[in-house]
Amino acid sequence: MDLQMSAKERDRLVEIRRLSEGQIDQRWAAERLELSVRQVRRILGRWREHGDAGLVHRLRGRRSNRRLDEATERRVAHLLVTDYRDFGPTLASEHLTRDHAIALSREGVRRRMRPLGLFGARRRPRPHRTRRPRRPCFGELVQMDTSEHAWLEGRGPTLSLITMIDDATGFKLLGLFEADTAEANFQMLRRWIERFGRPQALYTDGASHFRQPGTRTEIERALSDLGIRLITARSPQAKGRVERSHRTDQDRLVKQMRLAKVTTLEGANRFLGAFYEAEVNRLFAQAPADAQDAHRSAEGHDLAAILCPHETRTVANDHCVSIARVAWQIEPAEITRGLRGAKITVEHRLDGSMRLRWGQRYLAFRRAGEMGTTRPGAGAPRPKRRPRTSWGPARCPQFPSPCDGGDRKRTPSGHFYCAPSEDISTVR
Repeated sequence: MDLQMSAKERDRLVEIRRLSEGQIDQRWAAERLELSVRQVRRILGRWREHGDAGLVHRLRGRRSNRRLDEATERRVAHLLVTDYRDFGPTLASEHLTRDHAIALSREGVRRRMRPLGLFGARRRPRPHRTRRPRRPCFGELVQMDTSEHAWLEGRGPTLSLITMIDDATGFKLLGLFEADTAEANFQMLRRWIERFGRPQALYTDGASHFRQPGTRTEIERALSDLGIRLITARSPQAKGRVERSHRTDQDRLVKQMRLAKVTTLEGANRFLGAFYEAEVNRLFAQAPADAQDAHRSAEGHDLAAILCPHETRTVANDHCVSIARVAWQIEPAEITRGLRGAKITVEHRLDGSMRLRWGQRYLAFRRAGEMGTTRPGAGAPRPKRRPRTSWGPARCPQFPSPCDGGDRKRTPSGHFYCAPSEDISTVR
């Protein structure tokens, strides 16, 4: 008869035959089979008594002690076909255990359902993907994305490459920045609009500076003001044109900047504008299917005011506005009825200046406590956050030194300092 042996049992047979012929001893056989010498001795005795069949596991072919009897098997099959035809294995197992006192695991139910055609490997079919054709007109759709890469190969700072590529032609506009921020993307958008006009739509990924659930980002606000539709991709493959462009730049641009010995951010952007952009557009850009330009004019849109971060502030009763813990006083000439308590827009321009706008009107302002007016066109410096100081003579220079003599006084935080005695009458 045919004797079915596993690979492990066949290996044992080879070593046991060598052992019986005297080619190896029991210790050597135990090391080869990873068994004890005593177990090798028992296997050798079983082989001499029963032949090769003595090495086959003695439970093979025997009925499991946990197997259901035939009557229960037929009952389970009947229940699965009639009552639980559209049930999954887990739910059917729960009902069999609870309602019929038949304890079967989920896997046991699944094995019985598949021959009955009730449950299979319901693998979700992959969606059929086709490459989206290019848009016909230049400016109809512009893809925008950032690539984080070692562009300077350690010779300089870590940079981020922001790429804008037209979908119809493959024409690219490139810029290197210190980080992928909303301000960096604003700069690239302004460069594209000043050069070609306003595109119909912008196709980006779901980065937080483009779109956030439940709130309106600054880029969404700016694109809405410019009449540009924002489309966010759900996968990298959806914006494959700009993703494939990154692979090209990570190969060509890195090596060419290495040959040009570029080591700084300024030098890298000069290299892009003077050489690399023109070369890649000459090699890879193509003519659009439709010669009509879909860009729209940017005339009538203040790009400096739109393409910058905005924030809303409330005018206090003294006509001051607090921005980054700095108070700014609105000039009396600008104060009208309704300005106190009103919401104004603070524009943090990309050139570092700041504007205060009430509706469509720009307000003149100055830093509170300082003389001199900051007119809307004067380019007020953007306020910088200063480190918070604590009360006390060590950090607050307005308090005199204890060695100056005077009265011992306590600050609101509990520190003591010495203030000079002054003979000032309190009678007015």
